[in-house]
Amino acid sequence: MTTTADTTVPADTATPDILVQAREQVLERGEALTKDQVLQVLQLDDEHLPELMQLAHDVRMRWCGPEVEVEGIISLKTGGCPEDCHFCSQSGLFASPVRSAWIDIPSLVEAAKQTAKTGATEFCIVAAVRGPDARLMAQVAAGIEAIRNEVDIQIACSLGMLTQEQVDQLAAMGVHRYNHNLETARSHFPNVVTTHTWEERWGTLNMVRDAGMEVCCGGILGMGETLEQRAEFASDLAALNPDEVPLNFLNPRPGTPFGDLDVLPASEALKSVAAFRLALPQTILRFAGGREITLGDLGAKQGILGGINAVIVGNYLTTLGRPAENDLDLLADLSMPIKALNDTL
Repeated sequence: MTTTADTTVPADTATPDILVQAREQVLERGEALTKDQVLQVLQLDDEHLPELMQLAHDVRMRWCGPEVEVEGIISLKTGGCPEDCHFCSQSGLFASPVRSAWIDIPSLVEAAKQTAKTGATEFCIVAAVRGPDARLMAQVAAGIEAIRNEVDIQIACSLGMLTQEQVDQLAAMGVHRYNHNLETARSHFPNVVTTHTWEERWGTLNMVRDAGMEVCCGGILGMGETLEQRAEFASDLAALNPDEVPLNFLNPRPGTPFGDLDVLPASEALKSVAAFRLALPQTILRFAGGREITLGDLGAKQGILGGINAVIVGNYLTTLGRPAENDLDLLADLSMPIKALNDTL
């Protein structure tokens, strides 16, 4: 069964040239849009959104297929981070409500078990740090060993910036995929983080790939970037060519520098999802944090029918998500199978 997006294109609306180009270039040949072309997509009037979403869905179905990859995440070490990422309530530099805490190994294993029960193939261990110290690396190693003894699931990690030695250690532990988000365009990054550089993040990502782990790298939309910078970010990611791109939408957190920013309009968020799909036609594009507040209850369906082919189920790190059952029921209704574990190996 082939699922099509539930969109209606007005008969009297002429197809913009950029969508004609994208259909031939991306859908037919599998060639990503350039930065300038992505900008043209982002600048489309809202009346062309249904046609854009249909095209992004068609691209996803042709080059990625109908399967949806499901992932759960857990925070091994929460809060107290020394970095000043302006969107993050886990920074120890802001007057935000998240306190520093660790979870124990039995709790980590139980979280992995619950994640696996949803049909998820990925379980990501996350820590709020600049980079892992010896204690954290030891805890991760113990956690991975304990999970492997009881749960059949791929294990990913997100532990900040790494040294080459730490990259090698994680690879030896059997970490399947490493997440380290660039967060935003290179030109906008200094407005988002000042305690480390975009280039430092890029360096970690290249070491991860060279070590044989899959690369997961995305960011957050709606942090005051211009449309030009959003197109730049899509181009940055295309140049990196990650295996997975998680797309978050800013959910302004009290006490952070971005706590008073407006939530991204739903049409702008959906336009961005589709544009990123056209810039990354064969990449896992994952719905992550902020989709509930940005897109509302219909957001999951609209995104999955507009280019998304992966979701995080359950809660995020510091914000609540949708119940896992809601997303799983939606996938069943859309006849989109969950990617099996043996398809990720």
